[in-house]
Amino acid sequence: MSAEESGWEVDPDDEWGVAVVATVGRQLRLRREAVGMRAAEFAEAVGYGEDLVYKIEGGKRIPRPEYLDKADEVLRADGLLSAMKDDVAKVRYPKKVRELAKLEAKAVEIGVYECNIIAGLLQTPEHARTLIGAAQPPYSPDDMERMVAARLARQSVFERDPAPSIHFVLEEAPLRRQVGGTMLWRQQLEHLLEVGRLRNVTLQVMPTNTEAHPGLDGRIELLKFLDGTAVGRSDGAFNGRPITDPRQLRILELRYGTIRAQALSPRESLALIEQLLGET
Repeated sequence: MSAEESGWEVDPDDEWGVAVVATVGRQLRLRREAVGMRAAEFAEAVGYGEDLVYKIEGGKRIPRPEYLDKADEVLRADGLLSAMKDDVAKVRYPKKVRELAKLEAKAVEIGVYECNIIAGLLQTPEHARTLIGAAQPPYSPDDMERMVAARLARQSVFERDPAPSIHFVLEEAPLRRQVGGTMLWRQQLEHLLEVGRLRNVTLQVMPTNTEAHPGLDGRIELLKFLDGTAVGRSDGAFNGRPITDPRQLRILELRYGTIRAQALSPRESLALIEQLLGET
């Protein structure tokens, strides 16, 4: 692992993230100076480059968890530096993803229609990495790793207790696209079957051979909360921005309900995925 692989770039537009990283860097520098250790000595002791040490202490680079653990050990911080890993772990994810994950973590009902890909909440790590890696212009390895990690972190919603009610409608075409090759594609389909059989999850497939439906102009996501409020977003409505207005939400709910009604039933959908697996 090179020195530059030991941290992530800071998003300058993420005000909270910038503040957290600056605070962490300042605490690292103060602790290092308090024990009378120069940056070069500290860099050698933790096994990273001096340039990276300066970047992290200056709030220009997000330290990895193992960096904080090593710093805690070398600077004899008794766990104080290691304890910052939780905040740092949140900062490594892009701001938009953090905001979405925060909403999903509070929702009691989640509804997702995805038209071009398998929904991010349902992707295996390998499938997510392949999709993100196909972007043009390509993401840097640093950005790609952060995006994959952020996408997978959102899947903690399946581990919540009490579990939210989660509904998915996926188009058939992306299920047939062997992203990453046959083996990774089969793993992704097997993962869909596993998630689709969870007691709180409903998975439906919109067959390719069907009439036009309200989801053809883009993705839809609806989140409902315990207090009766909701938030929704659709690529093809309201300029793609999140909405909370009850009248606009009713429009999205009507569209999503129509999509679900036209899709295969959950049992038929799982049978179709099993059929696709059997064709290889």
